[in-house]
This record gives sequence, C-alpha cells and structure tokens, in this order.
Amino acid sequence: MQKTHNYIEQAISKKKTGGLIFPTDFRGSGTEDAIKKALSRLAIAGKVKRLAHGIYYVPKIDPLLGEIRPGTDEVVKMIAQKEKIRVRPAGAFALHKLGLTTQVPTKRVYITDGAARQFRIGKMQIKFKPTTPKKLSTEGEISSLLIQVLDELGTKELDTSTENKIYDLLLKEDPKKLKHDLALAPAKIYDYILKLLNKSKDDRLVKIN
Repeated sequence: MQKTHNYIEQAISKKKTGGLIFPTDFRGSGTEDAIKKALSRLAIAGKVKRLAHGIYYVPKIDPLLGEIRPGTDEVVKMIAQKEKIRVRPAGAFALHKLGLTTQVPTKRVYITDGAARQFRIGKMQIKFKPTTPKKLSTEGEISSLLIQVLDELGTKELDTSTENKIYDLLLKEDPKKLKHDLALAPAKIYDYILKLLNKSKDDRLVKIN
C-alpha cells in the first residue's frame, strides 16, 4: 500500500499544474483499492483535488485569480481521449453551442460511442448518452450539431426566426462536409435542409441532390 502511495505521489509531482488525473493512470502500481486510497490521502494532503467521481487534478494557483479549476470542456475532452471514445454535444447544449438559444443549460448532454455515465463538475451535471456509430460519423463542425439538433427537435414546429438562423449556419459549413453529413442524415432532415438550401444562390454550396 505504501509503495503504491509513494509511486503515485512521485508521478503526480511531475505532472503539470491543472492537469487531470484518473485512477486508471496508475494501473500496475497496485490494486484498485490501493490506488483509490492513495489518491484520497493525497487529496486530503492538498497534493491533488477531487473534481468529480474518479477525476482529480493538480491544483493550479494564479497570483491574481487564485485557484483555477479545469473547465468542463477540458474534462470531457480528456475523458474522451482517455477512454478512446467520441463525444458530441446534444440537446439543449447543442442548441446553445449553435447559437439557436441564449439559455445556458444547467446540464450538458453528450452523445457518445462509449458507455453511459453521469457526473457533476461543480454545479454542472454532465451526461454521456450512448448512440449509434452512424450518428457520430458526421464531419462538419456545424452540420454535425445541426443534424443532431433537428433529429431531437423535429422539423415541423420550427418558427421562421429559427429557420433563418439554421439557414445562415448552413451557409457557414464547408460544402464538402455538408454533403458528406447529409448523406448520413435521416430522410426527413435531409429533405428539410435541402429545402432551406434551395433558397440560396451561393455558388459555394455543392449540389447535394
């Protein structure tokens, strides 16, 4: 047990401040129980801080701002890299990312090809919602989120203001990526986006029909 503690403490001393730490980082240094106990003791000693269940970080202190905690986006990105999974904003969070709503969600939902999980970072609740590989195969930064949002909202009850915003967003997407993503979209969403794009005379848009 002490050997595991010493190994983890030494490894953490070499990490950058603000860096995230997961118990799985230390597999091979001892049993799962020994690793968890070592991290718990190091948290009590202030060497690391617990951010969420199973997630720790090395404290980073700014002379003016004080302690800086890792941001939610950084944590989600690190989890995805660590577990070799894909994640993408969904629901109200995707709407907010696209600028289709000004409401800041108190809960962030991501679709993923990994396991379902929920955890909390401060007051923010994070949820990973498993989905099909096809829904995560889209490539466009904008079109990926738009297709996801339209799949959840539907296309029949959208007001004119929202449709105009969606249209403007589509014009900002890389035409090649948009064509790729529309090939993966459900038929009703393909038809809806095609109808919106037919309003445009922008030569940059690739023909998709």
